[in-house]
Amino acid sequence: MKKTGLPAIAVLSLLGLLAVLTLLAPQLLREREDGRLLALSVLLRDTDSSGWNAARQGMEQAADELGAELRWLTLTVPNDTREQEELLRREAEGGADAVIAVPADPEALRSALDRLAAPCPVVTLECAMEGSAGTAAPDNGEVGRRLAEALLEDWSGGDVLLLDNSGDCPETAPRLEAALEALTAAGVPAVRGTALPEDAPPAWVMTFEDGATRRAAAGKEGAEGFALYGVGASTAVTAQLERGAIAAVAAWSDYAAGYLAVRQAVQALRERSRPLDPLPFSIVRGEDIYAPENQKLLFPVTS
Repeated sequence: MKKTGLPAIAVLSLLGLLAVLTLLAPQLLREREDGRLLALSVLLRDTDSSGWNAARQGMEQAADELGAELRWLTLTVPNDTREQEELLRREAEGGADAVIAVPADPEALRSALDRLAAPCPVVTLECAMEGSAGTAAPDNGEVGRRLAEALLEDWSGGDVLLLDNSGDCPETAPRLEAALEALTAAGVPAVRGTALPEDAPPAWVMTFEDGATRRAAAGKEGAEGFALYGVGASTAVTAQLERGAIAAVAAWSDYAAGYLAVRQAVQALRERSRPLDPLPFSIVRGEDIYAPENQKLLFPVTS
């Protein structure tokens, strides 16, 4: 009689384990579902994808984990809104399960999505789009505000030039507006411009996108005398920050942005998506480049 309880306990334990596995199995298998690879199209607004290496690595990692394959599409002319709209239509009608887009014009892309006979989920990078399944980007207004605060810590007088390239990069508009508001509230004279003056640049310059920051830093090499505050975490921007050509940058992980964009697209297809939180970002100065938390942003490990 002492031993009769052992088999019963073993059977009950086995039944309990089976019950737990029964509950967990759908969740464990759901990511791959029927084994079919999901087709995700990535629409860029550039003519090549070389500037998206870190984001691409994040996307590929997520695609491998979640059972998806990526198709990368670039434009023949940078920021060609009509061409991007046509690519969206072609990919949706051609069988893409979802699209990840860097919008050349968010409103135009939304209109193109609305015109599709069978719309697919669209996740955006860099800037939000009404009606999208989510956006993998920082709070763009907060980026501009905090970058302006970094400049205010150093400001000693003189005009601040805000370089505006929102026509090509719509996400920069809220960054610029928030920076302008912060500078104006502090009593700092600020002006907009689309390029650095050739003769006498101002003492202070702000840019709001990686490419604009790189160009301004390159322009500074032949025109010393202005402090540059920008956005970006590319190798070129990091090198200029290290050399002192850039005073501070707002930086975030493009790898994380790419990973989250793919995950959001897959979850939207499986009806399990929820709003994405804004990407965290940091204000990095040259002397802080090698802080452990900043190395992860500026020197990501690549395979």
